[in-house]
Amino acid sequence: MARKSQEDPPKGSPAWMATFSDLMNLLLCFFVLLFSMSTVDAEKFVMVIASLQNTFSVLPAGGSSIGEGEMVGAGISQLKDLDIFFQEANSEGEEQGGAADGDNDVEPEAVNPEDVKEQYREEALNESQEMAEQLEEKLAEYGIQDQVEVDFNADYVLLTLNGAVLFDSGKAEVRDEAKELLVKLSAVLEQYDKNIIEVEGHTDNVPMHSAKYEDNDVLSMYRALSVANIIRENSDLNPALIKSAGRGEYVPIADNSTPEGRARNRRAEIKVYNSYSSGDVTE
Repeated sequence: MARKSQEDPPKGSPAWMATFSDLMNLLLCFFVLLFSMSTVDAEKFVMVIASLQNTFSVLPAGGSSIGEGEMVGAGISQLKDLDIFFQEANSEGEEQGGAADGDNDVEPEAVNPEDVKEQYREEALNESQEMAEQLEEKLAEYGIQDQVEVDFNADYVLLTLNGAVLFDSGKAEVRDEAKELLVKLSAVLEQYDKNIIEVEGHTDNVPMHSAKYEDNDVLSMYRALSVANIIRENSDLNPALIKSAGRGEYVPIADNSTPEGRARNRRAEIKVYNSYSSGDVTE
């Protein structure tokens, strides 16, 4: 029996392919639209990263976080709570800019991080200056203004005690006649019960070695500890806020070639940090 010849298929594409093609075109347009809306301005993004790296050191070129204000790199400290200060200044600028937009349709000016940082340091320096003036008045009330040198910077007020009065050469125990000075100084410092207070011990450059003190580095640590302990015992200051550290012979303030210079270098320094550098301290 002869086979029937097959009918030729209809010419052209099947009808469903037209619908499928329209669907693919619509999906392609949809995703292209999404991509165009999410594209980041690369140039502006790079500028933001560079600004943060150079200004605050919070990205790989720098170190760690800003909020706590401890360390941002090897041996480099920073002002505390600088990020909060920056955010407040930035929000104030935006509010002022918003008012200007409503009135004159003027775009707000961007806050310059360097200006904010400079303003922060200026306010911190003003506080240190005010603290230094208060301390000088208190020292005068107790009659010890001639035995304590006062200086300050944007981080702290520096009180320098004459080493010849405090320590004998090669010893860390405070001399009996100097203990009264430290008791009075402890009373002066009581008004700064929320501030970090750091005591640094220093020595002259005369090499030493004994059964008690291995070298000048160890000796300076014990000197700082001796002064810090007297302050703790004779004040109501929070002991946790009183730190001590030894600096050895490496930061002289006088010529070590003379007996007088070496006596000045055998000293103790007390740093009273301002609120900007002390941060928020909880008892």
